[in-house]
Amino acid sequence: MKVRKRGYAVFLVLTILFTLCAIWTLIPSEGASQACGLGYKAFCTFTPYSTLICLALAALVCKLRKRFFTQE
Repeated sequence: MKVRKRGYAVFLVLTILFTLCAIWTLIPSEGASQACGLGYKAFCTFTPYSTLICLALAALVCKLRKRFFTQE
């Protein structure tokens, strides 16, 4: 059985937050000042790059969570 150390929940919340931010950057928005790199007006004008950065951060936090806060 896996035992989770203290701090696991914080890293889980960070993983979920970064994933939601990555999804949020892809949402189309009429109020955007200019088109994003994908060719449409998204909520974030740096859409392909900001999405990849958020997903990379989510993956990093997930790896750290598994490595340091889970014990078998």
